[in-house]
Amino acid sequence: MASPYNYRYDDYGRTTNSCKRERHGTFYLYLILIKKELFIFILGVSAFYHDSAACLLENDRIIAAAQEERFSRVKHDSKFPHQAIKYCLSEKNIKPDEIDYITFYEKPLLKFDRILETYLAFAPKGFKSFAASLPIWVKEKLFQKNILISELCKIGFNHPDIKEKLLFSEHHLSHAASAFYPSPFNNAAILTMDGVGEWTTTSLAIGTHKEIEIIKEIHFPHSLGLLYSAFTHYLGFKVNSGEYKVMGLAPYGTPKYIQKIKENLIDIADDGSFKLNLEYFDYCTGLTMTNKNFNRLFQGPARTPESDISQKEMDLAASIQKVSEEIILKLISNIFKETQQKNLCLAGGVALNCVANSKILKTNLYENIWVQPAAGDAGGALGAAFLTYSAHTMNFPTKSTTGDKMKGCYLGPSFTTDKIEEELVNNGAIFQKFPMSKIYEETSKALLADKAIGWMNGRMEFGPRALGARSIIANASSPNMQKNLNLKVKFRESFRPFAPSLIEEDLEDWFDLESNSPYMLLVGTVKKNRRVTEAEKEEKFGLAQLNQKRSIIPAVTHIDYTARVQTVNRDTNIHYYNLIKEFKKQGGCGVIINTSFNIRGEPIVCTPTDAYKCFMGTELDILVIENFFLAKELQSQDNIRDYRDKFSLD
Repeated sequence: MASPYNYRYDDYGRTTNSCKRERHGTFYLYLILIKKELFIFILGVSAFYHDSAACLLENDRIIAAAQEERFSRVKHDSKFPHQAIKYCLSEKNIKPDEIDYITFYEKPLLKFDRILETYLAFAPKGFKSFAASLPIWVKEKLFQKNILISELCKIGFNHPDIKEKLLFSEHHLSHAASAFYPSPFNNAAILTMDGVGEWTTTSLAIGTHKEIEIIKEIHFPHSLGLLYSAFTHYLGFKVNSGEYKVMGLAPYGTPKYIQKIKENLIDIADDGSFKLNLEYFDYCTGLTMTNKNFNRLFQGPARTPESDISQKEMDLAASIQKVSEEIILKLISNIFKETQQKNLCLAGGVALNCVANSKILKTNLYENIWVQPAAGDAGGALGAAFLTYSAHTMNFPTKSTTGDKMKGCYLGPSFTTDKIEEELVNNGAIFQKFPMSKIYEETSKALLADKAIGWMNGRMEFGPRALGARSIIANASSPNMQKNLNLKVKFRESFRPFAPSLIEEDLEDWFDLESNSPYMLLVGTVKKNRRVTEAEKEEKFGLAQLNQKRSIIPAVTHIDYTARVQTVNRDTNIHYYNLIKEFKKQGGCGVIINTSFNIRGEPIVCTPTDAYKCFMGTELDILVIENFFLAKELQSQDNIRDYRDKFSLD
């Protein structure tokens, strides 16, 4: 079968300069021919792989965006985002027939073409996997337009021209658009990296005003995202959700396997392009990420999930992190040489690797770097919607005068005082109601008393990070807080680091980081004057390093003195900003722990009921929802027992 693209490739799967892609131009032309007049509302949708989501644009303004998992309470829910769409419409109080266009974030026929061509390339190997997936693709994917229309009709999209309203972007083009259009830049280089879209795994594009031109691509099966996921699987973590655990585990190890990885698994060119040795992987033809050759190379099978983590796993995590950083840094260096752009935008799941992002920042190649905070598939819905706006109107989406267009990523639902009180009463909660000034005071006192606090205010965050709207917060200066939160509240691995939140004006007092980090996508190194020497008194290795105090904010200082920083801006989250200022005023350090308001295996909370359930089912001490203050010690003991029993069953 011929390739679906008329490209010439070199040995690394790269398109040559003479074969620039024209797909975006076709997409634009298609839209322009459909309808000439200016439209108002665009719905972007991603679904059917993982992290399904919806967003609503009014012209080029983001009205709402949310993942389906927050409503369904199914982690990484991939089903059609009925509830997320309903929420997005409700935020503007519009009906389905008022939507001008609905844009899906990828093209299912191209994805099917990739699966079919991959099987033919490896046949007869992989027949079992192919036979298992083919009926699903024939039933669901080949007729996905009809399925999408059917799902839309279930929630009221019954307009006669629904077929004409439904459009399709391409996966990596959606990623690129999600990075460029909401960014602060009129011109930028755009790098997208993930597992795989239809065919593309890595793409380089240039954004110039309204146009996005894709210049180079690396195609499946050669994928940095899949390589990292292969190690995620081998280390005993869940693919597509455990990659950040690998990143967090890496500093505990020594990168002793770098050469083995580079000599056997991946061939890396000087420009960062790469080619995987498929003899060690099973994702093309099998049902797992790695195979017996991979096991043989690293002298044993994959770690059993939930079993003890050995030094070998730590060293492998350190090694694949270093190899990934090398590839990314070579890619961005080559991009700069070829484009001479002073701005860089990043998207795709690999862009959530905040350690690598910080290494990019330290190269000083680019004057500015911006990472889409919903960098994974959820953000593809946003990019698809922006593409439709730009293509149809022939207008360049306007840029924010105060930064990017993401509104701090607070794009989800909020709740009125009456609704919060209604839900708390229905759940049998005992609460106090304070003015916000007293909320700041009482919460700060609780932080200073080393209480663990569930904090919910304003609109829910879009993307994987909790940014002070649906967060668990605590005192970063408490030496036991990391362990206590991991084991008693989050119910997760003890090595997992926590992020610090601080007001952006205090950043240079605490961390060596040359840029604000509002979306928790950069790491900073704790200033030397904030460190302590206890960690240097006794040489320890592996997880034995976990309980060594390294700074005066030990709960957020990783073993390499780094932290995944969130700088809080007054304009985007006034309540969280004021809380941190009050905490500092009362004698706190001005740095607090911020981790997502959920437990392991559950999505971040959305509603007051979600928050109360998590509060009662864990060892959280305090719950704050807007101006409602709840202390665990005042709740009914029968209620606590009931909720903990239900929570454990869930």
